[in-house]
Amino acid sequence: MTRRLAEVAKKVGVSEATVSRVLNGKPGVSEVTRQAVLTALDVLGYERPTQLRGERARLVGLVLPELQNPIFPAFAEVIGGALAQLGLTPVLCTQTKGGVSEADYVELLLHQQVSGVVFAGGLYAQADAPHDHYRLLAERNIPVVLVNAAIEHLGFPAVSCDDAVAVEQAWRHLASLGHERIGLVLGPGDHMPSARKLAAARTVAGDDLPDEFVARAMFSIEGGHAAASRLIDRGVTGIICASDPLALGAIRAARRKGHDVPGRISVVGYDDSAFMNCTEPPLTTVRQPIEAMGRAAVELLNAQIGGTAVAAEELLFEPELVVRGSTAQAPRD
Repeated sequence: MTRRLAEVAKKVGVSEATVSRVLNGKPGVSEVTRQAVLTALDVLGYERPTQLRGERARLVGLVLPELQNPIFPAFAEVIGGALAQLGLTPVLCTQTKGGVSEADYVELLLHQQVSGVVFAGGLYAQADAPHDHYRLLAERNIPVVLVNAAIEHLGFPAVSCDDAVAVEQAWRHLASLGHERIGLVLGPGDHMPSARKLAAARTVAGDDLPDEFVARAMFSIEGGHAAASRLIDRGVTGIICASDPLALGAIRAARRKGHDVPGRISVVGYDDSAFMNCTEPPLTTVRQPIEAMGRAAVELLNAQIGGTAVAAEELLFEPELVVRGSTAQAPRD
């Protein structure tokens, strides 16, 4: 505290006592000096006292891993709209390869005195990723909500689509069509939603899911293509994917190998993101309830901003299987 007073006082050219009066909301300081002290706090990277945050305290960080996957712009639209209805201004933070990291964004948001942060698809879902920036937010008592499955012990409330139900719906759909060799295209091994999907698949499939029918990939069309190619070579006729882009990659892999979709290979995606009904064939997928999840995330965040204690629990939302043209009866041979 003493160091902060000294640095701000030197920056503005006033006494430490004057800085202290500003920080504690005491009278006897001109408006020009008060604004100069607050500006110096921002420039030096110090957090404003809560009572002095003013309009800046109406900012909320919305941190996304990318915008290429249509599911993330969809979440941004719902969450941003719900925040605006409450008089909160979303600050969109998206990562790029070799660009600003999630931890860097957290530091920038803290400097902007945000009232809270919503993360969707962040490093909290990867067990082997760095998590110190989440602990920093917890130490600063910044309201935080996570969207979809997180590692344990972060201590934040979360809203998630039920990964187990999603896989059960997809698996039973393919099994009802006569598919006996069903494979999975999942994210990296430390990815929590993928781990939940795999556990659910093993429960519903039992011995019908050998290890060689599980392929890992980065979340992209190219990743889905490579992983699905391996599964097709191993004889699967049905593929369940952990995202819609992975599923589009699986369809491309099947076609590159000369297989008809869905005549020879059936593919199920996950998310029901934009335009999946416009692909060829239209994608059978498991729909996340984006609207309900996004609004619940904002409600949890706003409650924390208002001073209400919110339990660090996970709200699970029910997915919905959407059957389109990428799945059909299993081939006879």
